[in-house]
Amino acid sequence: MTDSAATDGAWPADDHVHSQFSWDAGAGDMEATCARAVQLGLPAVSFTEHLDVGAWQAPPGGWAWRGTVRGRTDEHGRFMSEPLEVQAYLEEVERCRHLFPDLRIRWGVELSEGHRHPAASAEVVRWGFERVVGSLHALADLDHPGEVVEMRGAVAQRGALGTVLAYLDEAAEMAASDAPFELLGHLDYPLRYWPADAGPLPWGELEERVRHVLSVLSGSGRALEVNTSRPLELVVVRWWREAGGQAVSFGSDAHRPEDLAVRWREVADAVRAAGFRPTADPTALSGRS
Repeated sequence: MTDSAATDGAWPADDHVHSQFSWDAGAGDMEATCARAVQLGLPAVSFTEHLDVGAWQAPPGGWAWRGTVRGRTDEHGRFMSEPLEVQAYLEEVERCRHLFPDLRIRWGVELSEGHRHPAASAEVVRWGFERVVGSLHALADLDHPGEVVEMRGAVAQRGALGTVLAYLDEAAEMAASDAPFELLGHLDYPLRYWPADAGPLPWGELEERVRHVLSVLSGSGRALEVNTSRPLELVVVRWWREAGGQAVSFGSDAHRPEDLAVRWREVADAVRAAGFRPTADPTALSGRS
């Protein structure tokens, strides 16, 4: 076992993984990811393919990933991702379940801004996905009322701290909604765009807003994801417990097989220290200890 292991032998499932069925996972490969999960000794893996149904305004300078994703850009510079091929996706899940019978393989989606898109949310319920991660990848576009802009554009409009504050406000709104998701994904997503010259994150200015999001999320009965692509600050996990949060999930947000369960040992041990441990069922979410 590599550094993806937890020290006491209880390995959390990876509940946020992408394969070739996500529009931004050009190197995704479901079969190879399952083989990697078996190699690492994970009890379960949840494929949560992107379900992004809105159009995003281009950031200043255009799209950095032009040509590397599946989708189209309209005449106004807005990007619309390629729709999820649900039937083909499910067929590949069933094929991998046959190939890897000892690995629990869940099929799911990462529903982006579900509170803004009730029709798409209704489809999620109809399809019966086994894991639904609720995420925010875009914020209201200040230059184009009624539109949204992806995170680099949001930073250009609001500044780094303003973007984080706006993100937390919308995360609270989404957590309070009836959008059909069970896990709140990457609460720290805008920190991926925090400029190196902006200095350390001012947690003193963020604590009240973060605690509010966690309180609303706890009241909704949902779980908090600890996304390991950029390790969630341990203080946030502690605040989650103080807010009454009952469970956490672990998600690598892997878009390539080799990124599955990244930083698993480091993060799992930290989450235990904050008061959450795997249950008797290693494929389930970690609960309060």
